[in-house]
Amino acid sequence: MVEQVFSLSQGDERTVERVVFDENIHYLHMVFNQDQGLPQHYSNSNVYMTVLRGTLSIGLNDQEVHEYEGGTLLKIPKGTKMNVRNLHQEVLELIVVKAPAPEN
Repeated sequence: MVEQVFSLSQGDERTVERVVFDENIHYLHMVFNQDQGLPQHYSNSNVYMTVLRGTLSIGLNDQEVHEYEGGTLLKIPKGTKMNVRNLHQEVLELIVVKAPAPEN
């Protein structure tokens, strides 16, 4: 078999899973319930964030919080201050790709 196969968790429980973490990319799957999210941090690579379902509430650098619905792809440059949250009742599900993969 040439291909590698990876499985994503399914469900509505809080999840931050590292699906592919290699020298090329970091591919993460995240699920957040209302009032959950990530600690505020700075992006350590270019970040491509796809909202699969729910509404993403995200503050970038010193901007006010913007909201993005399912079916939206965000491209966030390296070094950006990020505050990722789910402020809504509906479950938020994201795919996050970091490319190139961070060196740390």
